[in-house]
Amino acid sequence: MNSPLRLEVIVASVRPQRFAPVVTEWFLRAARADPAFDVGVLDLAHTPLPVDLTETPEAAAYRERLGAADAFVVVTSEYNHGYPAALKTALDTAKHEWRGKPVGFVGYGGLSGGLRAIEQLRQVVAEIHMVSIRETVSFHQAKRRFDADGNTDDGAAIDAAARLLRQLAWWGRHLRAARAADPYPG
Repeated sequence: MNSPLRLEVIVASVRPQRFAPVVTEWFLRAARADPAFDVGVLDLAHTPLPVDLTETPEAAAYRERLGAADAFVVVTSEYNHGYPAALKTALDTAKHEWRGKPVGFVGYGGLSGGLRAIEQLRQVVAEIHMVSIRETVSFHQAKRRFDADGNTDDGAAIDAAARLLRQLAWWGRHLRAARAADPYPG
């Protein structure tokens, strides 16, 4: 139980010329520097999931990977005051694999910085029996917050990422131990 938590970072945007890689790589540097986590990336642009939720080998492999994870962070843009459709498909493709696991959010966008999308996601993840981490990273006017090397001097975001990771590690450890001692009754 003292082994690093398996953290899967889910990249929600699938649009061409998306800004997601910049935000994701920045967050991954922070997450990979934390010894509490063994970090993987599930980029939905490269994860072929059927929108009609039919069973495919790719969907089965995706669920297996989710099942092996202890925690999740979703990096999401905000489109039309909501989150990307590909993310809804990704959430609906699995069921039991999400249960009793923590999830944090890194949002980016224009004026709201992805916060409206994240608030909607909190409702969805509660329905699939996940624990939403209160701390959130948000980049308002995201393209203006990063330099050409993908770094930011946004102190609020840097601080929020550190707090999110600490909270995610705490929830991840305790929920992993709880699931091992007494499987989630969902």
